[in-house]
Amino acid sequence: MSGLILEQAQKLLLERVNRIKDVEEVTLWDAARRVLAEDVYARHDQPPFPRSPLDGYAVRSGDIRTAAKDQPVRLKVLEEVDAGHVGSKCVEPGTAVRIMTGAPIPDGADCIVGQEDTNYGEETVEVYEPVGSYENYCFTGEDYKAGTKILGEGMTLGAVEIGILASLGLESVAVYRSPKATVITTGDEIILPGEELTGGKIYDSNLYTLVTRLRMWGMEVTAGKRVGDDPKAAAEMIRDAAKEADLVVTTGGVSVGKKDIMHEVVKLLGCETIFWKIAVKPGMPTLCAQYQGKLLVCLSGNPYGATVNLELLVRPVLEKMSGRPDLKIKRERAVMESTFPKMSRVTRYVRGYCEDGNVRIPDGSNASGILSSMCGCNCLIEIPAGTQRLEPGDEAVIVRL
Repeated sequence: MSGLILEQAQKLLLERVNRIKDVEEVTLWDAARRVLAEDVYARHDQPPFPRSPLDGYAVRSGDIRTAAKDQPVRLKVLEEVDAGHVGSKCVEPGTAVRIMTGAPIPDGADCIVGQEDTNYGEETVEVYEPVGSYENYCFTGEDYKAGTKILGEGMTLGAVEIGILASLGLESVAVYRSPKATVITTGDEIILPGEELTGGKIYDSNLYTLVTRLRMWGMEVTAGKRVGDDPKAAAEMIRDAAKEADLVVTTGGVSVGKKDIMHEVVKLLGCETIFWKIAVKPGMPTLCAQYQGKLLVCLSGNPYGATVNLELLVRPVLEKMSGRPDLKIKRERAVMESTFPKMSRVTRYVRGYCEDGNVRIPDGSNASGILSSMCGCNCLIEIPAGTQRLEPGDEAVIVRL
């Protein structure tokens, strides 16, 4: 199959992947962007005791009902209770306990007077404002009660969720295994940073761009490798990678030139070809196949083309594999601030920067071999096939990066 529209290509890939259900235990430090594999229930009340929400004095509300600035109520201060400590005194009529934020509220007190409404007294305190019963009072279990389901299976863990797990006293949590990916770049012309730049060679930006993006999505990148224009060596590298990785991504060698080796690589591996070519620019000659149940996504060697199709093809695959809705491709409408003069025979994706509902095309070339003009971009402008040109003020669809 060839010349598929993007939605057809996505559908064919998604039909061949399943949600990963392997479970592993990770520490909370390593749990960011992971997906919970089980429901989590509270093991205790939170807070586990009534506590003060502010610095002040724990008192009986009835004692200070008539308190006013010109007629303060004077109370005997029994002791001071700081956060992390438990007091020894019970608040009786005519008494108060100096208390700090987060400290347990002593028996007998039913409210907290903020210290700004007092004279900050240490042996006796003058109270200038009345406070109602159970005002400025955090109840036991106010956040959650023991036995309550706090987080549900399938939830993606962020900073708040991990903080909640920590508040439960958990050091680790059961999560689904993240998809494992390998990135392989091909071409005799590419060398790695740190190597000497000799005639005809270029440094390999694709390897670093794609591996970094996958890691930003929370994927485990098992390896990042490069290989020259040698079909047998490339096939062997993919064969080894597929033993561990759920997905193998390559760049380069997918067009029709003498050095476009990936077609031969697919034959050497005995892969099932899913499709070659998609009706989008950049990255039209993308090749996708399946090898021993693993997806092989062969992207263009052009840096921008590879980056765009990682977003459009690989991201939805990883969303399904990981069960993470935050990886879903997000489309929005925006108003053009720039002109794009070219006619688009196929759906085209142009780098852009969107702010406050307006999108502009950055200065510099939009060619698929250019990466520098994508610096700072936060979206792709999706231009449907058949569009003549875009002018300032036209409505456009953007894909968020």
